[in-house]
Amino acid sequence: MAHTETQVSPGLWALAWRRLRTDHVAMLALAIVVAFLVALVLSASGLIAANWADEVGVNYAPPTFVGAQSAAERGASPIEPGAVEAPPPENPLDPLKDVLRELRASAGTAQPVIVNDYGIPDPIGPELAEVRAELAKGGAAKAAVARKETLPFGADKWGHDILLKTIKGAETSIVVGLVSALLATFLGTVFGAFSGYFGGKVDDLFNWFYSIFTSVPYLLLILAVAAVLQQKGVVTIVLILGLTGWTGTYRLIRAEYLKHKNREYVWAADAIGASHMRKMFTHIFPNVSHVALVQVSILVVGFIKSEVILSFLGFGVPVGTVSWGSMLNEAQNELILGKWWQLAAASVAMAILVTAFSLFTDALRDALDPKLK
Repeated sequence: MAHTETQVSPGLWALAWRRLRTDHVAMLALAIVVAFLVALVLSASGLIAANWADEVGVNYAPPTFVGAQSAAERGASPIEPGAVEAPPPENPLDPLKDVLRELRASAGTAQPVIVNDYGIPDPIGPELAEVRAELAKGGAAKAAVARKETLPFGADKWGHDILLKTIKGAETSIVVGLVSALLATFLGTVFGAFSGYFGGKVDDLFNWFYSIFTSVPYLLLILAVAAVLQQKGVVTIVLILGLTGWTGTYRLIRAEYLKHKNREYVWAADAIGASHMRKMFTHIFPNVSHVALVQVSILVVGFIKSEVILSFLGFGVPVGTVSWGSMLNEAQNELILGKWWQLAAASVAMAILVTAFSLFTDALRDALDPKLK
């Protein structure tokens, strides 16, 4: 008896993957996004960029292709730390010169005046000099590591490697942007699905909730939630952005469910006894998933920018944590001094990720759209 093989038609995601493989731009964008995600995992595990806070270069060390700068170009003080400032010469026209001479004589030998890096007399300079001498003795066994004059992508004002700092900042910014976008899209999709599918009082309830959030300016709403949470950190930023950014997704998903709930395939699912949840998320959602994917792409871009705003206003990442937002915040002061490499590194990395993510989600939206064959 011959064995008859059962032909199984490919599912929605199998068809989408088949379409994506023929789109070379989408596959290149996917490779870039995956590369960023791999760098995120390696950075979080400490395999790369774990020593981003080490001071490996001189202050404002330029990129290698620019060349080394002099101390004056770096903004360093011409007065060496620990320099002893000679007492000012006596002014013969000073009416108090005799009094000052007596005071100096009564005080005995004057203590040398120690100036700091900025040329300002330091009252505790001698004590600090003794501490530095003790530390130098304790660290004599360690080989001194000379700071580099140039680095591949330059250094910031503390001498941190910009390349390692950008990789470590990507870990924070990608987590904030992606997780916040997923949270906001999830809330907007669930709320929109219930509102559009059931209608009536359920729709009125969610519309009332939606109106409250949209009636408050977005920036003020973010600051209000940040003030309520009163805590800095990545989780706090994710909650701030995720709990305030779902309104746009809700509006679009609600409109799609209002349109699809009366389609023939939904009636057929109802005829075979499918539950409301199954009809909402098994039958209708695959036909509107492209809308949610586009919203994820838009929100990732917007939330990375919002993280910059929160960091600038003091509600962003805490001290000791680096992100693209904190790098751009630092770069605004460096740019006045002509130090552009930190701004360029963070901006280029953000532009590459955002562009690749947008191209991939657009291609995935087209591949999942049942109207496009």
